[in-house]
Amino acid sequence: MEYFRPIAMTDPAIPDGAYPLAGGWCWFDRVEVLSRSFDPHIIPASDLPTPVLSRLTTRRADFAGITLDRPRLMGILNVTPDSFSDGGKYLALDKAVAEGRRIAKLAEIVDIGGESTRPGAAEVAVPEEITRTAPVIDALRGDGMLAPISIDTRKALVAVSALQAGASLVNDVSAFGFDPAMGPLVARAGVPVVLMHSQGSPATMQIDPSYADVLLDVYDALAARLAEAEAMGISRTRIALDPGIGFGKTQAHNLALLRRLSLFHGLGCAILLGSSRKRFIGAIGQADSPESRMPGSVATALTGLAQGVQITRVHDVAATRQAFRLWQAMHTDHLEGQV
Repeated sequence: MEYFRPIAMTDPAIPDGAYPLAGGWCWFDRVEVLSRSFDPHIIPASDLPTPVLSRLTTRRADFAGITLDRPRLMGILNVTPDSFSDGGKYLALDKAVAEGRRIAKLAEIVDIGGESTRPGAAEVAVPEEITRTAPVIDALRGDGMLAPISIDTRKALVAVSALQAGASLVNDVSAFGFDPAMGPLVARAGVPVVLMHSQGSPATMQIDPSYADVLLDVYDALAARLAEAEAMGISRTRIALDPGIGFGKTQAHNLALLRRLSLFHGLGCAILLGSSRKRFIGAIGQADSPESRMPGSVATALTGLAQGVQITRVHDVAATRQAFRLWQAMHTDHLEGQV
């Protein structure tokens, strides 16, 4: 089997014959061909099979009412006592609502989670997770928030309560692998969903994660989850795919995925990147505490932009938005009306 990775570019000198990448701000005229049976090589984009070229160039549909022709931010709001970065900060309803309002000023999506999925985290009972999340969503909607709200959960009953409270989409780190009721729920509700790759559960995922080829293995796993979702009646236009940085991956695995993120455009869906404050950023950047990893988190976010990633999930919303504005001014403003 062959895999085709568009070599994403944002240079202002766009050659004749270049193609827009996923209808966004990057372009490509060459493709890296990958396989499990031969060494990588590069071909002209014009040599791609027509169906592959179509998937790589087609403009992605709006996601939760947001156009994806510009980089978008998903801001993290953890209402948990034990999240690795901000556990306990927003347990009180008033503090959670105030933080949600702050996030919504700079991010297109507010992502609310009531269960930590950090390495080693224990599972939270459904009633407790609902108690943590649904009132926050309800209060934000009651306060007039119109921005999309995502419920970060693996559990269908938690998602049901969140959607009833006003959530707009579901972010499932297990990609329907934890709760068999989650896929049918999303299909019935007709809401967008983020499907993330993970290897193992949060309690076990960092115990010696192993892959034959992490890039191709994650691609194949997401392709399988995508096919299962479509078989349930969920259109790929309502699906964003997340390679799951830090979820059952070593530092080497994370770096391999980040270097070639553009491969995942071949699945024909929006790509979401969530690398914010992860442990490997601290290891490489020599930043022990999660709160001190903002600069490294921004660096990985910009790596995603350079490869056409449409949605970036972050803790440091203000810093990342500032970086995005500067990056867009330098790299994409000249593309208006061209790609």
